[in-house]
Amino acid sequence: MKYYLGVDNGGTSTKAALYDVRGRELCSASRDTAVLTPAPDCFERDMEEMWEANCAVIREAVAGSGVSPADIAGVAVCGHGKGLYLWGRDGKPARNGILSTDNRAYAYVERWRRDGTEEKAFALSCQHLMACQPAALLAWLRDCEPETVKKARWAFGCKDYVRFRLTGEARGELTDCSGGGLVNLRTRSWDRALLTLYGLEDAEALLPSLCLSADRAGCVSREAAEACGLLAGTPVFGGAFDIDACAIAANVLDERNVCMIAGTWSINEYLRTAPVLDGSVAMNSLFCLPEYYLIEESSSTSAGNLEWVVRTLLPEAKAEAESRGESIYGLLDAWVRETEQDAFVPLFLPFLMGSNAHPNARGVFAGLSADMGREQLARSVYEGVVYCHRVHLEKLMQSRDLPPDCVRLAGGAARSRVWCRMFADILGLPVERLEASETGALGCAILAAAGTGAYPDLTAAARAMSPVGERFEPDQEAGRRYEKRYALYKRLMDCLDPLWPAIQKAVEGK
Repeated sequence: MKYYLGVDNGGTSTKAALYDVRGRELCSASRDTAVLTPAPDCFERDMEEMWEANCAVIREAVAGSGVSPADIAGVAVCGHGKGLYLWGRDGKPARNGILSTDNRAYAYVERWRRDGTEEKAFALSCQHLMACQPAALLAWLRDCEPETVKKARWAFGCKDYVRFRLTGEARGELTDCSGGGLVNLRTRSWDRALLTLYGLEDAEALLPSLCLSADRAGCVSREAAEACGLLAGTPVFGGAFDIDACAIAANVLDERNVCMIAGTWSINEYLRTAPVLDGSVAMNSLFCLPEYYLIEESSSTSAGNLEWVVRTLLPEAKAEAESRGESIYGLLDAWVRETEQDAFVPLFLPFLMGSNAHPNARGVFAGLSADMGREQLARSVYEGVVYCHRVHLEKLMQSRDLPPDCVRLAGGAARSRVWCRMFADILGLPVERLEASETGALGCAILAAAGTGAYPDLTAAARAMSPVGERFEPDQEAGRRYEKRYALYKRLMDCLDPLWPAIQKAVEGK
């Protein structure tokens, strides 16, 4: 039997999982990855440490599965989109990688909006600009770290960097690169006119040739084989932007359903045969199936906020739960269940790592009082994250003629039945959560299976390998209660909007 390895590099962890041809997971492994914060709003990752984490999880997943490396027919990698990973001419990282939660280049995006650059770029890229896109980050590096740019050889996305380390071949995969502001979505290629708009003509030499998700993009090199335990010569396929990989694993292969990923980022997406050009959504990008565009609303505002709460506010509770052999997240679910749904809890704006409101907005608990405890804070975080997803969903619905049949939910929140129920009630739509424990890795395995010819095409591979799990129908009475709090959530965002520029100046010491 042949097996397929998927590797997923997210914003907070690195994962690998091995699957058989029916999509059954044999073994998975995960490593937390350190996030470096050299300055306010700057989020980075040590690229060598990141590569070592990939090698470690691959070794662990393969060893734990009991599968011989010779029986692994293909490998594919996905990773967070946007951000920037520069490889140097000296065969080493040119600097730390920049994560998708980074906001250092926000001033460039604001200026491009004011001076008309964004409007001109939209005609080619079909995207509103974001501070974490390579377009903005390369402009920031050009001005603030010119020596770094001079010593760089390749500009990669997250997973393209990992695949480069696996194969030694520099490629940029199209779903990922099409979300970075430098690809013309009509020609499906890098566009010099876009580079010129941003003043980045010299950066053209850093852009690798493009490939498709299921294209064979090299083989595991001898050096990489020694490091990660794979067999040299094992085919490596293009892979995908992690939101594409999750959509594939969620069996979102046509226009009927919406895919939501509640992880570090709030990803909300559906497929369409033409891009949305009226400006109502943040992002159009190219999907793994060439007949579709991926229509996306997203921000780094989702379940990653809960990880911060656990790490910063609940370390003792986590240690106590683990001492009993339990998960802190199971305890949080219990707290949320025990908190009366119609009782007031603080309004939480999940903007600890980014925002879908003002670009400088930050996290907020509003309405705290001394009679509240950790249980109320937990429920407010759960609710705030879903409200933020709903803001994105409402923007997506402006470009759809019909509501979706359901929402397919992936990411950390999908592991919580309490949270899934809350998504259904707040969104007013059926929610189906995915059975796969590692959605991105499964999507990669599906791409690898399609690339090797195990199935006639990607659609057939996805339908055979990606099961959909439990379905949650919305409760109308609960929905009416949440509707009132959602209205308060939106009012809070509006009231704080004029304050954020002054707070940003204070953060910067101005």
